Amino acid sequence: MKVMIRRAANGAFSAYVAKKDLEEPIVATERPELWGGVITLANGWRLELPALAPDTALPRTVDARRLAG
Repeated sequence: MKVMIRRAANGAFSAYVAKKDLEEPIVATERPELWGGVITLANGWRLELPALAPDTALPRTVDARRLAG
């Protein structure tokens, strides 16, 4: 699914899923650089993000995979 990742002025990350009209803060990351690992949204969704360079410019739309559970 297409997910837009962005960073707010306070430094917090959020994810927007257009098909679901859903925007949620990212509350946990598997890797400190965000990319190439699993993130957890405030609503409990877990998404696997593709591996990108740590200095990738935001906002960025990526193909993420939603994990069961």
